[in-house]
Amino acid sequence: MTHTPGALLGPAEIRELAGRLGVRPTKTLGQNFVHDGGTVRKIVRAAALRPGERVVEIGPGLGSLTLGLLEAGCSVVAVEIDPVLAGEIEATVAAHAPGADFEVVVADALDVTALPGEPPTALVANLPYNVAVPVLLTFLQRFDSLERVLVMVQAEVADRLAAPPGSRTYGIPSVKAAWYAAARRSLTVSRNVFWPVPNVDSALVALERRDPPPTTASREQVFTVIDAAFAQRRKTLRAALSGLFGSGAAAEEALRAAGVDPGLRGERLDVADFARIAERLGRPAGTVDA
Repeated sequence: MTHTPGALLGPAEIRELAGRLGVRPTKTLGQNFVHDGGTVRKIVRAAALRPGERVVEIGPGLGSLTLGLLEAGCSVVAVEIDPVLAGEIEATVAAHAPGADFEVVVADALDVTALPGEPPTALVANLPYNVAVPVLLTFLQRFDSLERVLVMVQAEVADRLAAPPGSRTYGIPSVKAAWYAAARRSLTVSRNVFWPVPNVDSALVALERRDPPPTTASREQVFTVIDAAFAQRRKTLRAALSGLFGSGAAAEEALRAAGVDPGLRGERLDVADFARIAERLGRPAGTVDA
């Protein structure tokens, strides 16, 4: 099959590439390849990227979104776990976007602690469904150069990431994402633009970096409190945090000192509330702020 410079990948080329490489999309790696150029360009537009901006893409697969990012004039570093796909994407980019500023790193995204070249200011990716949340949170933690993120995830995950306190879908991903960024659900993506067609709908979630709430607690302490608060959703905070603080009475005292009603459940609190609770960790009972 001939490559047309400047063109994005279509259904026939996606299948031809996969067939030639012997790639069968696997559920283990959460692989679903986007084959619709119009959708790729919509995603790139929604990312509001600047020409020349350094973008990290995770799980580029056969390169559908990669070519869209390069078409927009971005500098792209892609992280691909599959060495066969990583090798092929370099050839695909050379054929479709000769001279483009592109690098590929062969690695599991959860193991990546540094990237070549300029630090990326944006992350744009069609994330594998099964690791979307840990990968997103890991990159926000490790790469503080990231100002903006636009990721395609399972629609249900997009709802969770963007959920406000008190909503039915609010939970651990919502609060932890809020530590790093303001999240909002963006476009819904039809399952028919993927090969193979997944059995779930997808959506884009956009995150804009912001400072974490001012606190003397560490991120690890705050996340420990969040995990405990949601471990058993039906429990009140007094009960849910009793193990963390040593007893229900100590948890109640810490909650009241943080200005939080011990009878509430975790889903009523925002990230700043959790940070105030975390400040009480390790403090002797009865300690009063000066």
